[in-house]
Amino acid sequence: MAKEGKKTGKADVVTRDYTINLHKRLHKTTFKKKAPRALREVKSFATKMMGTKDVRIDTALNKFIWSQGVRNIPTRVRVRLSRRRNDDEEAKEKLYTLVQHVQLGNNPRCKGLVTENVEES
Repeated sequence: MAKEGKKTGKADVVTRDYTINLHKRLHKTTFKKKAPRALREVKSFATKMMGTKDVRIDTALNKFIWSQGVRNIPTRVRVRLSRRRNDDEEAKEKLYTLVQHVQLGNNPRCKGLVTENVEES
């Protein structure tokens, strides 16, 4: 029997840390298109995980991806995805996703880290 009642949607506002493996997403990509493609892959990952079409990438993450040039992008990147309410009343969607870079001191390769929920204060 199917359950009847209200459908439960995604939580309104939530923040999570993810590790994105850019290496496997950019395999067989032309050198001069790697960094722009990496940013597109980060956006598509955020859209898939958070369920919002409006994705905004922080400038620190942009600089981190471009830090080694257009063709030598980092293998993995640790990001914080924050689904937030859109304050703009004329916006098409009421939620947007902000993607920020998480700096790691003792584990710069981001290997072996799992997805974590972050409590915002």
